Amino acid sequence: MKSSTPCQYRIEHRCNFHYETAAHGSVMLLRLYPREDAGQQVLDFDLRTEPLTLPVPCMDAFGNRCHLINVHRMHQQTVLQARTRVAAAPDPQLPVDPDAGSWKALTETTDRVGHWAFLNPSRFVYVCEPLKAFVAAHEIERGQNPLSSLLQAASKLYEAFSYTPGSTHVDSTIEHILETRHGVCQDYTHVLIAIGRSWGIPSRYVSGYLHLEGIGNEQTPAGASHAWAEFWIPGLDWVGIDPTNNTPADHRHIRMAIGRDYADAAPTQGTYFSGGHSRLEVCVTVASTDEPVSSARPFAEPANLSQVPAVAHPPRASLEQ
Repeated sequence: MKSSTPCQYRIEHRCNFHYETAAHGSVMLLRLYPREDAGQQVLDFDLRTEPLTLPVPCMDAFGNRCHLINVHRMHQQTVLQARTRVAAAPDPQLPVDPDAGSWKALTETTDRVGHWAFLNPSRFVYVCEPLKAFVAAHEIERGQNPLSSLLQAASKLYEAFSYTPGSTHVDSTIEHILETRHGVCQDYTHVLIAIGRSWGIPSRYVSGYLHLEGIGNEQTPAGASHAWAEFWIPGLDWVGIDPTNNTPADHRHIRMAIGRDYADAAPTQGTYFSGGHSRLEVCVTVASTDEPVSSARPFAEPANLSQVPAVAHPPRASLEQ
């Protein structure tokens, strides 16, 4: 399905961090504001928190608009609710010419300094022996041009891996999906990015949402965030490819943040001060503005938070002179 006019979507993203033991305080960095580039535009945005805080807008190293919140009092949970209306980017116009964006052009035009972060290994993206074995076994190799090679690689990942929610977690390594062949969107994306970088193609991670329209090979569940990859192709700029659904990114893909890998583009990151564990419950709905907001089933996952053990009576520094 091709979009001739910009689609508008309503997005509701609700996160509930439950703490086993009441937290003395917490600090969180949020990436819940959509990117405004590549034709995508934010029309409305509202962010609310519980306990009540004053989110501080900021920008990270990759140009993602973020918010920082800091809770200084005892709390049993942290609730985040972001409501957004966004005009989606139009469908990409991929070249008909099979020689477009040749390997020679890639070598001659790639800004190796400006794209340094997207050409080198990162926390979750790197070349390892299991990746080399996987690529060889599935005959994934450089083809006629970078774009067609990446699309073919994405297709082979789609065929080789089984999309299995709950099979991995936010800290899963690239070796896990290569060995088990089970994973979710972030795992598919990390593998495809690793392949792209090994070929000398600037490759980056995108977090966001997918509006499900029941077309193609959609296998991302409703109620969840999504991830895919973008690659810098000469003459085309950044081109998105969704290996989980075996498709180029199009008007259904709503971009929230970019980075080297998941660690740079996670919707939420933070630290809490407590003696217990935490659990995250997320509920996401994405609907076009001409359809009712569908009900989304919440799903639970480990919270992307680090824990700092708290003492019974933490000392307080006096501000009085």
